Amino acid sequence: MVLTESPTVGIPRPAGDAGSGHLLGAADVHRLADDLGIVPTKKLGQNFVIDPGTVRRIVRTAHVGQGDRVLEIGPGLGSLTLALLEAGCHVTAVEIDPRLGTRLPDTVRRFMPDRAADLTVLVRDGMLLTAEDLDEDADGTGIVPELTLVANLPYNIATPLVLTLLSRMPHLTRFTVMVQKEVADRMAAGPGGRSYGAPSVKLAWYGTATRTGSIGRNVFWPAPNVDSALVSFARLHDETGRREDEGLRERVFRLIDAAFGQRRKTLRHALRGLVPPETFQDCGIDDTRRGETLSIDEFIALASRGEADDETDDR
Repeated sequence: MVLTESPTVGIPRPAGDAGSGHLLGAADVHRLADDLGIVPTKKLGQNFVIDPGTVRRIVRTAHVGQGDRVLEIGPGLGSLTLALLEAGCHVTAVEIDPRLGTRLPDTVRRFMPDRAADLTVLVRDGMLLTAEDLDEDADGTGIVPELTLVANLPYNIATPLVLTLLSRMPHLTRFTVMVQKEVADRMAAGPGGRSYGAPSVKLAWYGTATRTGSIGRNVFWPAPNVDSALVSFARLHDETGRREDEGLRERVFRLIDAAFGQRRKTLRHALRGLVPPETFQDCGIDDTRRGETLSIDEFIALASRGEADDETDDR
């Protein structure tokens, strides 16, 4: 359900005409929450940013600006939304709470009226979002513009949400998200590290994630009991086309889940029944290693070779 509509839609703007207005401070956030009868809930992962400097920093880190198409999941009261609009972005904000989603367009018209036409609000669960929901080919050209995710994500669903969006939206080429510090560590971890796990490898299937900053607790209301960090991601341009092979992705992810489901076991035991013993030798991978030492390319090699072996057996 698209909730925003404005008589100024379609009016051209000069290049570089970023919005001017007022970003939300602590008093604004508290006032908006009081007006709506909102009490932040842990269930919905609601920790509202009350510091304008922080949301501007997120926008700078994301390298988004005039004319960029941005997806924001969980805009809440609109702190980051306003900063994105201020930078000149076209924002689609997806909010699960109907009270917040319905109020967001009014907040933008009040605090940044000259950018209100560049906001679309969808009231729905971000985990259920599809490319079709965004109507990216509204002009009928068949060309889908690149999309960047910029968001303060609910910490309890951050990793599955990112992986789900990447799998459903090939035109989602970048993201910068604020997440719990430990989640950020896992997203950006490399093979052999303590934080390296199944989410790390699965994200690496799509591209490269990097930790790009730390966020203090005092910029939120209510202040969380965990530290936060920024993670930036760039989708891998795979000329081989392997990353577009859904069947291969499913096989790779199956191996990842098996390898990390039994972290203490060697590959020989953890992947028994999934990878023939000779496949390890063919791929140059020691089967006494553990899954936490394998890169995404090594998981891909095992999955690809296993498929080739299966085809040979079928013949």
